[in-house]
Amino acid sequence: MGGLDWGRERAAIWRARRGELRPVGALDPVGLSDLVGIDQQKARLLENTRRFLAGLPANNALLWGSRGSGKSSLVKEGLNACAPEGLRLVEIYWHDLRDLPDVLDALRGQTQRFIIYCDDFSFTVNDDTYIGLKNLLEGSIEVPPQNVLFYATSNRRHLLPEFMQDNQSARSVDGQIHYTDAVEEQISLSDRFGLWLSFYSVDMEGYLAIVDHLFRDFGGDREPLHRAAKLFAITRGSHTGRTAKQFYNAFVDREEES
Repeated sequence: MGGLDWGRERAAIWRARRGELRPVGALDPVGLSDLVGIDQQKARLLENTRRFLAGLPANNALLWGSRGSGKSSLVKEGLNACAPEGLRLVEIYWHDLRDLPDVLDALRGQTQRFIIYCDDFSFTVNDDTYIGLKNLLEGSIEVPPQNVLFYATSNRRHLLPEFMQDNQSARSVDGQIHYTDAVEEQISLSDRFGLWLSFYSVDMEGYLAIVDHLFRDFGGDREPLHRAAKLFAITRGSHTGRTAKQFYNAFVDREEES
């Protein structure tokens, strides 16, 4: 399962059926300047990553919030920016997290530093996969490898489904709030992540700013371009950064006609 030349490979994906890491042949080329409207999140994640690369204390990171708001793109952008400094990335799907000890064993002792990345990270009510993950992040008798951090993206802040009755059962004792076991379980998992980055939906002005950035080489009248972008967003039912990129993909060859 080891066997990858990490001096040459920048990223790999864990293939659970084969029990091996498969190198990524074509990386998403997203760069620092490609992400608009999330400068604060970008700066904080990049700072955390560079602390990790420098051998300084750094935190596991949870990027949570609205869909299409740039969470996964920011992780990939960080890899592209920091790979020359020795950063490598291993992607694992959430339903394969039981294999995480095997992945850690494959990375332990490597000279490079690794981000283990899990996209759309969340769990169902009866899923106990996260219990082992909690121990690996913090709580196991074995310290995780010093050359590994865990970055995850999720639409949920606490990663587990939250129900109204859980919060209604909270009680006050001597002026302090005591949560139910269900809420404590939700919080205890997300608490393993020392860095929380929140992502929110952009308004229409923010959406058009992303469109303008994607069409930065367009020299024509931007008013028709904006009309087309708004119509595209209406048909999609959202105006996120992802929607702006999809509009660019669909419209870029017809921009002079608009």
